[in-house]
Amino acid sequence: MARVVVDVMLKPEILDPQGQAVANALPRLGIAGVASVRIGRHVEIEFDGDVDLEKAREIADKLLANPVIEDFEVSVQEAGLGT
Repeated sequence: MARVVVDVMLKPEILDPQGQAVANALPRLGIAGVASVRIGRHVEIEFDGDVDLEKAREIADKLLANPVIEDFEVSVQEAGLGT
Protein backbone atom coordinates (compact mmCIF):
# COMPACT_ATOMS: atom_id res chain seq x y z
CA MET A 1 0.00 0.00 0.00
CA ALA A 2 1.11 3.52 -0.76
CA ARG A 3 0.78 5.94 2.15
CA VAL A 4 0.68 9.72 2.16
CA VAL A 5 0.91 11.80 5.32
CA VAL A 6 -0.92 15.11 5.66
CA ASP A 7 0.08 17.35 8.58
CA VAL A 8 -2.38 20.16 9.28
CA MET A 9 -1.40 23.09 11.50
CA LEU A 10 -2.98 26.41 12.38
CA LYS A 11 -1.35 29.28 10.54
CA PRO A 12 1.29 31.02 12.69
CA GLU A 13 -0.84 34.16 13.10
CA ILE A 14 -3.82 32.17 14.46
CA LEU A 15 -4.00 31.74 18.23
CA ASP A 16 -3.74 28.13 19.41
CA PRO A 17 -5.60 27.81 22.75
CA GLN A 18 -4.94 24.07 22.93
CA GLY A 19 -1.22 24.62 22.48
CA GLN A 20 -1.27 27.42 25.05
CA ALA A 21 -3.00 25.13 27.57
CA VAL A 22 -0.30 22.49 27.10
CA ALA A 23 2.49 25.08 27.38
CA ASN A 24 0.92 26.45 30.57
CA ALA A 25 0.68 22.95 32.10
CA LEU A 26 4.31 22.02 31.49
CA PRO A 27 5.80 23.96 34.47
CA ARG A 28 3.33 22.18 36.78
CA LEU A 29 4.82 18.93 35.52
CA GLY A 30 8.33 20.16 36.27
CA ILE A 31 9.20 20.78 32.63
CA ALA A 32 10.91 24.10 31.95
CA GLY A 33 12.42 25.79 28.93
CA VAL A 34 9.53 25.33 26.47
CA ALA A 35 8.73 28.63 24.77
CA SER A 36 5.52 27.58 23.00
CA VAL A 37 3.46 24.61 21.86
CA ARG A 38 1.34 24.33 18.69
CA ILE A 39 -1.19 21.52 18.25
CA GLY A 40 -2.09 20.07 14.86
CA ARG A 41 -3.39 16.96 13.14
CA HIS A 42 -1.53 14.11 11.49
CA VAL A 43 -3.56 12.24 8.86
CA GLU A 44 -2.42 9.12 7.00
CA ILE A 45 -4.03 8.28 3.65
CA GLU A 46 -3.42 4.87 2.06
CA PHE A 47 -3.88 4.49 -1.69
CA ASP A 48 -4.43 1.31 -3.66
CA GLY A 49 -1.44 1.13 -5.97
CA ASP A 50 0.84 4.14 -6.52
CA VAL A 51 0.84 7.31 -4.45
CA ASP A 52 -1.28 10.09 -5.96
CA LEU A 53 0.07 13.32 -4.47
CA GLU A 54 -2.30 15.52 -6.46
CA LYS A 55 -5.30 13.58 -5.15
CA ALA A 56 -3.86 13.77 -1.60
CA ARG A 57 -3.44 17.57 -1.94
CA GLU A 58 -7.03 17.85 -3.18
CA ILE A 59 -8.28 15.81 -0.20
CA ALA A 60 -6.29 17.98 2.20
CA ASP A 61 -7.40 21.24 0.60
CA LYS A 62 -11.09 20.37 0.28
CA LEU A 63 -11.68 18.22 3.36
CA LEU A 64 -8.88 18.01 5.92
CA ALA A 65 -7.78 21.63 6.28
CA ASN A 66 -9.56 24.95 6.50
CA PRO A 67 -7.36 27.07 4.19
CA VAL A 68 -8.49 30.28 5.87
CA ILE A 69 -6.84 29.40 9.20
CA GLU A 70 -4.75 26.28 8.53
CA ASP A 71 -1.75 25.25 6.46
CA PHE A 72 -1.04 21.69 5.43
CA GLU A 73 1.94 19.69 4.22
CA VAL A 74 1.68 16.50 2.16
CA SER A 75 4.51 13.94 2.11
CA VAL A 76 5.01 10.34 1.10
CA GLN A 77 5.68 7.92 3.95
CA GLU A 78 8.47 5.49 3.21
CA ALA A 79 7.64 1.79 3.22
CA GLY A 80 8.19 0.15 6.58
CA LEU A 81 7.76 3.34 8.57
CA GLY A 82 4.62 3.78 10.59
CA THR A 83 3.04 4.80 13.82
